[in-house]
Amino acid sequence: MIYKFSKLFLVVFALVAFIACEDDDNLEFTTQTPDEINFTNDFLTEYLLSAETAQNNAERFVWESPDFGIPTPISYELQGSITSDFTEFETLASTENTQAAVSIGQMLSLANAAGLDNDPETDEPDNGILYFRVKALIGSDEAENSPEGLSETVVLNVRLVEAGGDEPGGICDNEALYIVGAGAPDAGWGWSSPVVLECTGDNVYTTNVFLDSSGDANFRFFTENGNWDSGINYPSFVEEGFTIDERFEDAQDGDNNFLFTGPTGIYFITVDYNEMTITLTEQQPEGDCGELDSYWLVGAGVPDAGWGWASPVAVPCAGEGVYKAYVNFDSDGEGNFRFFTENGNWDSGLNFPHFIDEGYTIDPMFEDAGDGDNNFLFTGPTGGYLLTVDSVDMTITLN
Repeated sequence: MIYKFSKLFLVVFALVAFIACEDDDNLEFTTQTPDEINFTNDFLTEYLLSAETAQNNAERFVWESPDFGIPTPISYELQGSITSDFTEFETLASTENTQAAVSIGQMLSLANAAGLDNDPETDEPDNGILYFRVKALIGSDEAENSPEGLSETVVLNVRLVEAGGDEPGGICDNEALYIVGAGAPDAGWGWSSPVVLECTGDNVYTTNVFLDSSGDANFRFFTENGNWDSGINYPSFVEEGFTIDERFEDAQDGDNNFLFTGPTGIYFITVDYNEMTITLTEQQPEGDCGELDSYWLVGAGVPDAGWGWASPVAVPCAGEGVYKAYVNFDSDGEGNFRFFTENGNWDSGLNFPHFIDEGYTIDPMFEDAGDGDNNFLFTGPTGGYLLTVDSVDMTITLN
């Protein structure tokens, strides 16, 4: 009797297990439509567009990764349009990263489609607005019932530089603004090398500036090169009604200079007398570096990047054939990294022997890692350095 019961129990157990396995085979994971995707970068008040600078980056869009309810690879399309409803749009970038750059040339294409014109002899306007958004996808475009995520729509003001103009610019009350002080190490407290903010729009002054929050970290704006009496301190801008970037505050020293309190690095600074703002944003490529407007660093030796494309460190063009960025290097771990010429493209890597073969003199804190890819190896003290790649003098240096 016990024997028969045992056989019956085994049969029932096997049947239940079989049904359970069938149910597992039919499991379905349910995705959800994510909430609106938000951009996390700061945008300029106005973007100046010209054919001469078409190869340069106009803006790097950075956004948050959406939640589809399940772990899944996500691809993105950065879209630009001349209308807010995106009835027609251009796909400006397709990527699996949560960031993508848009060149001045791509913005120019949209501006032309919007009817903007930089010819002073015509009636068409030289300024207008363009619309941008990012679309998140899982699977393929054709996948049935595949949810999609859309970002907020970003509206950017653009202006075409007048045809025949010597430089992108505008009309300003001053020819330029000047920064002098310990907080701007390229200038220091002297007039041998002040940081110059050019007039790049009507009463708008901009430039890239290296700001150092160690030491005194103070500086002042001036309206005349070499004239200490032309200084404009922090309270002066506040009294005029300016909104000032939170990384600046009153130094409360004898001259009430600006005090920089943010992470040491290179920033794009904008003093806008129309919007009454002083803002810091991501470093922008400037100058002429040919077809390559930025290098990208990826690797364990650059901890802000690591071995992946989620947050590569950009080294943008900073002048005629010169690339600069303030980079945190780490020699405590593997210490290796590589240069790339395209964001997200492993095949665009340039290793240590490549630069040696090109004839570069390389800073002694770098050497050949001797690993499978002959990457760069950082051997100096862990910390932040000003990295300069000079394609004219053929040097790679750290300061």
